[in-house]
Amino acid sequence: MSESPSPADIRVLIVDDQQLMRAGFRIILESEPGIEVVGEAGNGEQAVAQARALTPDVICMDVQMPGMDGLEATRLIVADPTLAASVLVLTTFNREDYLFSALQSGASGFLLKNASPEELVNAVQVLARGDALLSPDVTRHVIAAATAGVSTGPTDERPLIEPVSPLSEPLDIPQPTGDTALATLTEREAEVLQLLACGLSNAEIAGRLYVGESTVKTHVSKVLMKLGLRDRIQAVIFAYEHGITAAHRA
Repeated sequence: MSESPSPADIRVLIVDDQQLMRAGFRIILESEPGIEVVGEAGNGEQAVAQARALTPDVICMDVQMPGMDGLEATRLIVADPTLAASVLVLTTFNREDYLFSALQSGASGFLLKNASPEELVNAVQVLARGDALLSPDVTRHVIAAATAGVSTGPTDERPLIEPVSPLSEPLDIPQPTGDTALATLTEREAEVLQLLACGLSNAEIAGRLYVGESTVKTHVSKVLMKLGLRDRIQAVIFAYEHGITAAHRA
């Protein structure tokens, strides 16, 4: 079984058409011990070529670039079975069409460029561990769109769905009927899905359930497999579409 990159092994490829932006990202990331920027690219074609040549663990990907854009580059990289890189999409555009296109392309994370340096470093570390990440602001729009229908224009103000203490109430899981994937989940897997929907990390879920983090990883993998989902981001959307939350309010 392959191991996740250790804190000293994270190799990052930066993709952005603006040289100053790439330089800024490099300075931020290389100031963190254990992160190495192994290359840069200025467009999607270069990103795909560099990904194949350098085999990074994480690719920080811009969206709008000349020639091949970041979304198409992400699709090609994720579809390449020889590559294991996780793609973190970085953009100045807080728009749901970019967000959902990025997720559909196979990106594992989405962060706005106005995020803090600490948030960027954390995002790279999260993706290097094999987890998926959305910034809190982006998560708000994912959840809102999942419950109100996806908008393809600029984001507007929508009510924030606030997760409450996940285990403070009984699970609100609809009784599965017929041949539904939900019927295949065990009680513990249903709990894990609920906690995923609240945005908890594997470590946080382990603390809530008083089990080891490796046990949580096993449960998460089984949930994704049984529901036919690619990653925990899709699990969040699935959970909210099916009303699987401890409590939520608009």
